[in-house]
Amino acid sequence: MTAAEVGFSVTHRRYVAYSDAHYAGNLVDGAFSLKLFGDVATDLGIHTDGDEGLFASYSDVQFLAPVRAGDVIEVSCTLTRVGTRSRTVDFTVHVVARGEPTEQRPGAASALDPPLLATTATGIVVVPPSDS
Repeated sequence: MTAAEVGFSVTHRRYVAYSDAHYAGNLVDGAFSLKLFGDVATDLGIHTDGDEGLFASYSDVQFLAPVRAGDVIEVSCTLTRVGTRSRTVDFTVHVVARGEPTEQRPGAASALDPPLLATTATGIVVVPPSDS
């Protein structure tokens, strides 16, 4: 376990499956990003506090660009404030690769350089009191 220090971050990378698409144009809904924010926050809490913690709130959620089936995304969180039992965390979703299927090449895709910032948010996670 690492001490809960401002600046500690966790990043997960994953492929967005076509089964995750919810709207026309193979778009996924915004809740998809929020679910993944919960996953990286849980990972962060395990590393910094030895506990998954519980989400108390989200604020300033911004959907800046579409996330689509066939994308590869990086979901990151960074610890920005450490209280006695609360942790403030900034979240981002970046699209790092995007599927570009055609009839001739249904699996075509390309890496995005720079990655596309798709979603941002701030969250508060609460951890149990320490035993010390």
